[in-house]
Amino acid sequence: MRIGVLTSGGDCPGLNAVIRSVVHRAVVDHGDEVIGFRDGWKGLLECDYLKLDLDAVSGILARGGTMLGSSRVQPAHLRDGVERARGHVEELGLDAIIPIGGEGTLKAARLLSDSGLPIVGVPKTIDNDIAVTDVTFGFDTAVGVATEALDRLKTTAESHQRVLIVEVMGRHTGWIALHSGMAAGAHAIVVPERPFDIEELAAKVGERFSAGKKFAIVVAAEGAKPRAGSMDFDEGGKDVYGHERFAGIARQLSLELEERLGKEARPVILGHVQRGGTPTAYDRVLATRFGWHAVEAVHRGEFGRMTALRGTDIVMVSLAEAVETLKTVPEDRYAEAECVL
Repeated sequence: MRIGVLTSGGDCPGLNAVIRSVVHRAVVDHGDEVIGFRDGWKGLLECDYLKLDLDAVSGILARGGTMLGSSRVQPAHLRDGVERARGHVEELGLDAIIPIGGEGTLKAARLLSDSGLPIVGVPKTIDNDIAVTDVTFGFDTAVGVATEALDRLKTTAESHQRVLIVEVMGRHTGWIALHSGMAAGAHAIVVPERPFDIEELAAKVGERFSAGKKFAIVVAAEGAKPRAGSMDFDEGGKDVYGHERFAGIARQLSLELEERLGKEARPVILGHVQRGGTPTAYDRVLATRFGWHAVEAVHRGEFGRMTALRGTDIVMVSLAEAVETLKTVPEDRYAEAECVL
C-alpha cells in the first residue's frame, strides 16, 4: 500500500513520534511506502511531499514539533480544494491518508472523508479537548511545562510580595489550567467553562494577604472570561480562520486585581513554550500507539475513523463522532481542585 501522512494545526510534543510509528509499522511490518505532505493540508492541496523511509524518521522520537511542518488552511480554501486533493491522491496512487491534528484538522479530515477520500485520523492537542478519547498526546507534556513554570514563579512571587497571574493555553477548555494549577498548588484557577466573579476572585486572593501570606498565584486559561458585566473586559476579535483572538486575560486580571487589592500584580504568559520541547515518556508512548493502530486501521479498510484512547485500549471511532463536540471540564472536577472559581 501507499500511505500519505500529514500534521496540521498547532504543533504539539509527540507529533514526530506518531510519524515515526506510522513509518515503522507500515514499512517494516507491511512493506508499504509512506510519503509525508509538507505543512499539513497545504501540502496535499499543492502536492508538496517527501518520501518517508526509516532513515528519514531516524532520531525523531524525542524531538518536539513536526518534521513535516504544519500550517492552517482556511476552511473555505479546503472546501474549494476537495477535487484538487482527490486528483492528487489518485495521481500519487495513495491508498490512505493519515492526518494528525486537533479539532480543526479532524473537521477537515471528516470533510475529505465524506467526499470519498480514504482517511484515518489521529487526534492531537495539548488542550485535551477531543471528546471521544480519554486523553490526547501533548497534554501531559504541556501540563508538565506549566507546572514547572508555576513552581518556579512561586519563589519570585514570594520574594517580591506579588500576585502573579499565569496564563496557560486553553481556548475553550481549562484542562491545562486545572491540572497544572492543582499540581502546583495554585491559589485560584479560572477556566473557560465557568465565567468567574471578579469580586470573588479578588476576595480569595485578598484573604491570603490578610492571613499573613506574602504572595498569590492565579492560573488562568487563555479563554477564561469574567461574568458578564462584572468587570471591563476586552473580548478581542476573530482571525482569518474564525478563531477567537484573545486580548490577554492575564494582563487584564493583573490590572484589575492590583487596583482592587492594592498589591503589585504581574501577568505571566507561558504561550507557545507549552507546545515545544521534548515530549514526556507518556506522550511518546501514546503517540507511538496511535501511529501503530492508524496503520492497522488502514490495512483493515476502516476509513472515516480515527484512533482514540479508552481506558488502556486504543479503539477506532468515527470522525463524525470525534468532531461533534468538545470535551470540557465537568462540573464535579471543580470541587476537587477547591480553588476553581
